Amino acid sequence: MSIVTLLPADRYIVINKTILTEQDRKNLVSLYEPIIGSSAVSLYLTLWRDLDRSVFISADYTHHHLMTILKSSLEQIKMARKSLEAIGLMKTFYLAGEPNNYVYELYSPMTPKEFFSNPIFSVVLYNNIGALEYELLKKEYSPIDFPLKDYEEITEMFDNVFKSSSNSVTFEAIGKEELPLNMQDQVDFDLLISSLPKGLVNERTFNKRTRQLINNLAFVYNLDTLKMVEIIRLCLNQNGAIDKDALRLQTRKYYQYNNFGKLPTLVYRSQPEYLKSPMGDTSKKGKIIEVFENTSPYDFLKSKYKTGLPTARDLRLLEHLLIDVELKPAVVNVLIDYVLKKNNNKLNNAFVETIAGQWKRLGIETAKDAMGIAEKEHQKYTTKLKKETNKPINNDVPVWFDEKISKEELSNDEEAELETILNKYK
Repeated sequence: MSIVTLLPADRYIVINKTILTEQDRKNLVSLYEPIIGSSAVSLYLTLWRDLDRSVFISADYTHHHLMTILKSSLEQIKMARKSLEAIGLMKTFYLAGEPNNYVYELYSPMTPKEFFSNPIFSVVLYNNIGALEYELLKKEYSPIDFPLKDYEEITEMFDNVFKSSSNSVTFEAIGKEELPLNMQDQVDFDLLISSLPKGLVNERTFNKRTRQLINNLAFVYNLDTLKMVEIIRLCLNQNGAIDKDALRLQTRKYYQYNNFGKLPTLVYRSQPEYLKSPMGDTSKKGKIIEVFENTSPYDFLKSKYKTGLPTARDLRLLEHLLIDVELKPAVVNVLIDYVLKKNNNKLNNAFVETIAGQWKRLGIETAKDAMGIAEKEHQKYTTKLKKETNKPINNDVPVWFDEKISKEELSNDEEAELETILNKYK
């Protein structure tokens, strides 16, 4: 995929690939905005407005037009566009030139029924807005169940009303077209199929929809190929087909059994967009903050293991910090980095919880604030210890402490640690 620089003079047109209704607007705000954020929804609605209601293609605009309307930088517009692309609301096409030209295709949001039955969207929405708001929203969109058992249906059939005509005119009408999630395979299907007994499956077992469902479930519940094999074995019927409802249920049960009854948590999610630092800080410390903000606590902790994966004990600690203490993901990353450095690469629960409790009471929600309070508390601690004892002080601190990162020259170990942090998630 080409990497291109977006410029204010670059031009774009919008193509409508769907019928957009006022109900779609409501669904965007109620269901999609908690996931992709207000900037992405505003961009979608602005591109929608660029379309003339009488045609399916917009006039030719510059991106300066979008910057003016949205009061946003090009980088913010680009990030909002990527969110819309990732969630299946638009496609982008690019043609190099002077200026460059873009085509933005708009697609329908899912219907509420499709949205709440989608294994990814429903779980992400649940985690983003909480159980109470989720249930209220789901109830709002629930269809009316009117009792019709005593009624007789007398709806007329189409061919009893309309007759075929030799003078009929056919045309290609635009319909509600939706994009599937653009996602790489989460499982190795060749390995998955070869791991199942040949007598149990056939060529129709893993059709496109079934593969998509397996991918979605593996993504939501963070399961690898072999774990999915175990679950699929339980969901095969005598005809070699996968019972999709059973697959959803068994996957959820498997996750809950191995995670103390809990549904997927925030350990795999990164810092919310509204709590991230403004873009543009190219200093070493700014780049480290970017890593803290754009890496999930699970992946950040995993990077600290030279081999293997985080232990169940460490994952429970992450869950506790994110769910019970309700620290933000970037703050948890700072806390992990700080404690591992200060405590000889060990996550001591009591030490971690003491710091976490203090940061929660202080209302720390950003990586920058967490780094600042860590530096301040470390300075107070070392000053106090110097006064009370003559014992040598363990002065191991993360490389992002101001006193370290502002040095003109770092030691070899410090430079290696900094490069590890910056390069791990490029």
